[in-house]
Amino acid sequence: MEETLLKSLVWTNYKLFILFCLILPLILSIWGLFAQIPSIGRLLVIFWRVASLMAIAIYLLIPVWQVGYLAWFLAHIFVVISLWFWVDINDEIRDLPKTPLRLTVTIWRWAITFYGIISAIAFIPFLPCTFSADASVEISCRVWLEAPWHFKTWFHPNVTPGFLGFLGMTGLIIYSIYLFYFLSFRLIKQGRIALQQ
Repeated sequence: MEETLLKSLVWTNYKLFILFCLILPLILSIWGLFAQIPSIGRLLVIFWRVASLMAIAIYLLIPVWQVGYLAWFLAHIFVVISLWFWVDINDEIRDLPKTPLRLTVTIWRWAITFYGIISAIAFIPFLPCTFSADASVEISCRVWLEAPWHFKTWFHPNVTPGFLGFLGMTGLIIYSIYLFYFLSFRLIKQGRIALQQ
């Protein structure tokens, strides 16, 4: 694929990530807080917990720690699953009165589902970057690093990439422990009920 086109597609992916995974859920979280609808509140809390893996991936990619590629890929899959997994939340949202908030949440869920699935599928050819020692040099891997590097320039100009990577790795370890705990204990005990999430 031509480098210019590849860069354009990757930057489009990051822009969609900002829209669907940051801006819209933030607006919905504030809106849901004022509306005081428990099911939407629980859904968004779960979303933020799961989507934190995307932020972790960004921090891992800044110092070119290749596990960031895998984290970015898995984060999209986890987010899609988390939005539809909970039976009680799905039922409660479906039974809500037809309001602009319910409609917006429904549209957002479907939009982020399509984004997550398409993004994950499109990222599969880049998964070898996870095991590449030359990820910072290879064009197909390097294009995914440009946005995290810009993020560092804007928000952490005086912090070393290694320290930001350390923060990302710490986050990944905590995320992995919580995921293991959830899969091994809470999922078995609660099933697909999110009442205590």
